[in-house]
Amino acid sequence: MELFSVLVLFLVILVFAAVVYFVVRNIGHLVINSIVGLLTLFLVNYLHLMQYAGKPDIDIGWITIIICALAGLPGAILVIVLALFGITL
Repeated sequence: MELFSVLVLFLVILVFAAVVYFVVRNIGHLVINSIVGLLTLFLVNYLHLMQYAGKPDIDIGWITIIICALAGLPGAILVIVLALFGITL
């Protein structure tokens, strides 16, 4: 039984190390993607691009910021498309 618990602990440590390695290796790409997403959303509101579609500017709240920060540019596009369909976050 003791050998089994040591193996499980070793597997947990190995998975944790793999996740940490992936995050550290790709942190630059994640940060750049988040900045591009937030900048896109800011520019859409700053240039009032939603008014060309007859919609008001996008409300930038905590949920919108979290979506854009986690998903980056695809998240910003998702928020814009949802706003075009009248779904506010």
